Amino acid sequence: MYTLSSKLKLTAIIFMIVGALGLVYGFIAAPSTIEDVKEMMASEEGHHESADTKIVEGDTHSTNPEQVEVENGTTSSAQAEDHGDEHYEHLLHQLQNKPWAALYVAAFFFFMISLGVLAFYALQYASQAGWSPVLFRVMESITAYLLPGGIIMFVILLLSGLHFNHLFTWMDPEVVANDELIQNKSVYLNLPFLLIRAAFYLIGWNVFRYLLRRNSLRMDEATDNRWYKQNFKLSAGFLVFFLITESMMSWDWIMSFDPHWFSTLFGWYVFASLIVSGITVIALVTIFLKSRGYLENVNDSHIHDLAKYMFGFSIFWTYLWFSQFMLIWYANIPEEVTYFVTRIEDYNLPFFGMVVMNFVFPILILMNSDFKRTNLFVIMGGIIILLGHYLDIFVMVMPATVGESWFIGISEISALLLFAGLFIFVVFSALTKAPLLPKGNPYIKESKHFHY
Repeated sequence: MYTLSSKLKLTAIIFMIVGALGLVYGFIAAPSTIEDVKEMMASEEGHHESADTKIVEGDTHSTNPEQVEVENGTTSSAQAEDHGDEHYEHLLHQLQNKPWAALYVAAFFFFMISLGVLAFYALQYASQAGWSPVLFRVMESITAYLLPGGIIMFVILLLSGLHFNHLFTWMDPEVVANDELIQNKSVYLNLPFLLIRAAFYLIGWNVFRYLLRRNSLRMDEATDNRWYKQNFKLSAGFLVFFLITESMMSWDWIMSFDPHWFSTLFGWYVFASLIVSGITVIALVTIFLKSRGYLENVNDSHIHDLAKYMFGFSIFWTYLWFSQFMLIWYANIPEEVTYFVTRIEDYNLPFFGMVVMNFVFPILILMNSDFKRTNLFVIMGGIIILLGHYLDIFVMVMPATVGESWFIGISEISALLLFAGLFIFVVFSALTKAPLLPKGNPYIKESKHFHY
């Protein structure tokens, strides 16, 4: 039996406390009025350029509410003031969204890891894999985060619908009233239906996880293969359910941040991100437990296979990223290409940086077969992959919610710490609930003696 060390438990608690305090600060520091935004803009511009006047060499465009010069004459001071207030109100919403968006990105990132592990776990049962049963309790423990992580995601969606933030533009009645395209999607994009769908996904995923875990524990005492066969059937059915609901979840929880844009590849793209992140965490947790003297039946061949999956799904993710990007960029249809133009112009470093982290580094580190058996290289590759896919979610969410006002600051780091602490606490607490070596699985002997 695994015992959660006081040091690891304390680390997780410290992460949660520091992360929570940092997020509270992020919410408090966010501007609450347009005047606060003007003061922030003025302090950033200093004495070189005021918040109300921008001087361009050879020409002066005054945004003073008293008078604005335009090509065809002079507008009224009221019009100029309205235009300025609209700009500042837009900035206000972006800056108020920043801590919420940081919270959302981190919450979704750790939730998708547990969901990816659940899908990978189901694949092992459905394919009757013989190499992986010694890792099943690790997978089950990581999926334990699915329930608290899912509840957190549902609460954030509910708070967004109650207008605690402006993350989803299609939830704003004023925006919808002036946007015919969103109005045409309102049959699908409306809060009650969104929450019903979210509850449906979360209940389905968690019920399957509960049944799979229950049967796994029953298998320890079983004298036949009854519970294994039941898990086989459950997994085969779940994978069909998962592929449909995961795609819909990616449309609802990520793609709808940009309600004017859509991609038919998006569900697969998010799937690739969550499955490779999930497998990476399985590898890291396995290596950690192995280093502490647990999982004595896990050998280099198991780590090698996990690293192969990390490498393979990294290539799969890159294929989907390039397919989506290249086709849209080449076609250059305005309503489609705007999605990438925004990210390239305002998020250039994280946009291309996450491609390097999710594609180039896995190739350099994990292509060599010997490196896949070396824990140090697997850990290095795993950390880079996880950071890269955090940036992937960051780039999916931030442009539509925070716009050009983004930066990785206290809110983003604090949210990561908060959910990392919660994730570590839940996962390693779940590891203490059952023996790390499952019994009763017909392939357990094959898994113990697996060599590649």
